[in-house]
Amino acid sequence: MASFYPLTFHPILKERIWGGTKLKTYLNKPINSEITGESWEISTVPNDVSVIKNGLFKGKNINELIDLYPEEILGKTVFARFGKQFPLLFKYLDAREDLSIQLHPNDELAKARHNSFGKTEMWYVMQADENARLIIGFKEDSSREEYLEHIENKTLISLLNEVPVKKGDVFFLETGTIHAIGAGIVIAEIQQTSDVTYRIYDWDRVDANGNERELHTELALDAINYKTTSSKKEYKAIENNSSSLVDCPYFKTNIISLNGELIIEKNNDSFMVFMCTGGSFELFLKDEKYAYQTGDTILLPAILTSFKLKGTSTLLEITV
Repeated sequence: MASFYPLTFHPILKERIWGGTKLKTYLNKPINSEITGESWEISTVPNDVSVIKNGLFKGKNINELIDLYPEEILGKTVFARFGKQFPLLFKYLDAREDLSIQLHPNDELAKARHNSFGKTEMWYVMQADENARLIIGFKEDSSREEYLEHIENKTLISLLNEVPVKKGDVFFLETGTIHAIGAGIVIAEIQQTSDVTYRIYDWDRVDANGNERELHTELALDAINYKTTSSKKEYKAIENNSSSLVDCPYFKTNIISLNGELIIEKNNDSFMVFMCTGGSFELFLKDEKYAYQTGDTILLPAILTSFKLKGTSTLLEITV
C-alpha cells in the first residue's frame, strides 16, 4: 500500500490579455511574462492536467494517481458520485485590466452542448487596489429583449451591477450570473471542473493583430439569469477555527484564520484542499513536517484523516 502525504503541483500558468505580474510578486509563481493572468493550481481539464511536484508520486499527473488510488485520493463519497473524475478546479487570478464580461452555463446546458460540467464558482479577494470593483449580475431584473437591445447598442454596462471590493471579500457565483473581475484584483477561485465560458463583452479590445476576441452572444441567451442576484457572502472568521464561507452542492469552503495551532480530524468521505492566501504555516502528519507559504495550494488525499496545522496564515479549506 502506498504511503500517502500532502500533494503539491506545478502551477499551470496562463497568459491573458488582461494579466499582469502580481502572481509572481504576491504569490511566488515562476512567471516570466508581463501578462500572466492565471495560475491553475489543481486541474484535470483536458490538456491542462496538474503534475505532482513533491514526494513519492513526483512526476505523475493527478489523473494517473486517481486511477491507481481513487478512493484513497478522492474519498468514498466523492468517488461514488463522480467516479474517477476530480470534480473541482483551483486557480489564482491576477487582473491587471478588466476581464471580459462573461457567464457560465449550468450542468444541463454544459452537458448537452459541451459534454462538460457547468461552472459554479466562488471568489476570495486576496488583494485589491483602491477603487477596485467587480461586475456581478444586473442592477435590476432584466429580460432577454432588454439585454439584446443593450448588446446591440454597446450599452450593456449600464444594466450591470458594479460592486466595490476589498481584501477578504467573498463572492459565490451561481451558473448564469453575468460577471467580470475588475482591474487591480488578485483572486483565489474555486470552481467545478469546467472551462466553458460564454464571453459577452470584451471592452472592444483587440489583440496585437488587431482582432477582437470571440463573443458568444447566441450561446449566452439561454444561459443567462436575468434576475438580480445577491452573490456577496458575509462571514466571520474565528481564530484557529474552521468558519464557513460557501456550502453548495459542488463544494464546501471554510476559512481558517490560523494563529498558533489547529488539529484537524476528518472522515475519509472527501479530499481536502488548502489554499494559503496569506502568511505561512507548517503541516504535521505523523512524524513528518511540511512547510507552506502564501500562494501554495495543497491537496490532502481523503485517506489522511488526522493532522496538525501550525503558523500564522489565512487558509481556504475546501472539501466536496
